Amino acid sequence: ELAKGLFPTWIAAILIAAVLSAVMSSVAAQLLASSSAITEDITHFFNIKLSEKSQVILGRLSVVAVSLVAMIFASNPQSTILSIVGHAWAGMGAAFGPVVLFSLFWRRCSAHGAIACMVVGAGVVIAWISAHAAWPNSTLFSVYEIIPAFILSSAALVIVSLKGEQPSEKTLRHFDEVNEHCEKLKLEPLK
Repeated sequence: ELAKGLFPTWIAAILIAAVLSAVMSSVAAQLLASSSAITEDITHFFNIKLSEKSQVILGRLSVVAVSLVAMIFASNPQSTILSIVGHAWAGMGAAFGPVVLFSLFWRRCSAHGAIACMVVGAGVVIAWISAHAAWPNSTLFSVYEIIPAFILSSAALVIVSLKGEQPSEKTLRHFDEVNEHCEKLKLEPLK
């Protein structure tokens, strides 16, 4: 409406087309990146061997799945871009923040603890958002979801790391090498 009010119709049409092409380009890039993450990274992590044809099919299915999730988010008239981005950052922060911090400053941090942290962090964020939607007047669930999720995912990382097997000697040697560099820089890692 702003473009139509300020410019002649033909200029407004060009401006709107430019905006739409930029949006479509960004969406296409995001869909391709998520498709690549699923077909390459996840299948590689779980050591799943796929033929080229199967990779193409999985890539296309992942584009459809991500598109459907995006459409579900976009169809909610109560949500705003700011709230969606806030939820996304909460999920990322709760899932990956403790992993980064603990792996840098705690020698005992393990891969299983990191996985538990990511699962608990993402799960608590989703549960907290759902609980807030179910009980919007609740004082407890009006707290930003990253706070309880970060605390619980950190606890999961510590508990699973302490209960499970220790990191490998190679990992511990690498941690100690990094600590030596930190000490040279006067950074104090946790022991």
